[in-house]
Amino acid sequence: MCTFATMNTPIYIIEEEKLRKNLKLISEVARRTQSEWILAFKAFALWKTFPIFREYIHSTTASSLCEARLALEEFGSKAHAYSPAYKDDEFDEIVRCSSHLTFNSLSQYERFHERAGECSLGLRVNPEYSEVGTLLYNPCAPGTRFGVTADKLPKQLPADISGFHCHCHCESGSDVFERTLTHIEEKFSKWFGQIKWINFGGGHLVTRKDYDIERLVRLMEGFHKRYPHLRVIFEPGSAFAWQTGPLVSSVVDVVEDKGIRTAILDISFTCHMPDCLEMPYYPDVRRAEHLENEMLGIRRSSIDRSQGENEEWVYRLGGNSCLSGDFMGYWQFDHELQIGEQVVFEDMIHYTTVKTNTFNGITHPAIGMLRCDGKLEILRQFGYEDYRNRMD
Repeated sequence: MCTFATMNTPIYIIEEEKLRKNLKLISEVARRTQSEWILAFKAFALWKTFPIFREYIHSTTASSLCEARLALEEFGSKAHAYSPAYKDDEFDEIVRCSSHLTFNSLSQYERFHERAGECSLGLRVNPEYSEVGTLLYNPCAPGTRFGVTADKLPKQLPADISGFHCHCHCESGSDVFERTLTHIEEKFSKWFGQIKWINFGGGHLVTRKDYDIERLVRLMEGFHKRYPHLRVIFEPGSAFAWQTGPLVSSVVDVVEDKGIRTAILDISFTCHMPDCLEMPYYPDVRRAEHLENEMLGIRRSSIDRSQGENEEWVYRLGGNSCLSGDFMGYWQFDHELQIGEQVVFEDMIHYTTVKTNTFNGITHPAIGMLRCDGKLEILRQFGYEDYRNRMD
């Protein structure tokens, strides 16, 4: 395990060996399931890594004009595009950069389909079923703005509609997909004879250790037998970059109030790890254990440290921004934290660099790649001009 001890912080580290391991697995799953797996930029869009990706996959998915341009200009192939609502002044450029184009609503289809050129057109459909527990990430929650429900589809689809797009997972296993697939077929299989492809969206966490790949293979074998004419597409984001590297930070100060010790770091949760506050979720922290019970964390932080016996080093981890809530959890370390030492957040590559911001002008983490030969390549460093240009 790399210690990153000599690296300046803060920095995201992508480990090439782990990235290639994920890509090889996804490539093999695509072969065994007779399906196409494409990269969703919403979770990972570091274009300097695209030469590695192109060794294993051939396409990407975009949800905006900028992502569509990134697909064509940096990945080197046209995007599978989808947007909740295309804008008139951007649509023609998105078409130029796309091979597939999915409409979120029938009204968007009516407005734009005649301008879609050679794109293969699809509709996003909503099966009204999802096992995503966090409403913030549940695209099938009541009142959702995503997709067309079965009761709103005409019996005969428009002649230029070639596919369905259905996204209703979030870091899910194949057991969840099996149950979801039942609902998708119950709702929409009556139209399958009229289309050529179906995109099962993202959230299929095939690179997670406990993901049941064999179940997915069986599911797809059965699906292909029932609908041999349908081309199947998956577009995960997290699965590609899952557990491919950490965010390395350093302790700037340790403060205490009402028995709560907070280690202030040179990163920010709201700026650099927003999902930790949005979802929320707790990442693994190297050499530390997250305490599930908050009151237990406070109690442990309040022990009489003057005795020097049975010391339990419990800290709340705090970001370096002015947002009062820029902190998370209680963590028991195996030692006393010292100013200047590193705190390593594991698995911090997906859904981080695509969502970061420059609130407070806090130093943005650099982005580095740890190559297979052990050498660190700095892909990008950030400074004052990056902050200033966002305000321009």
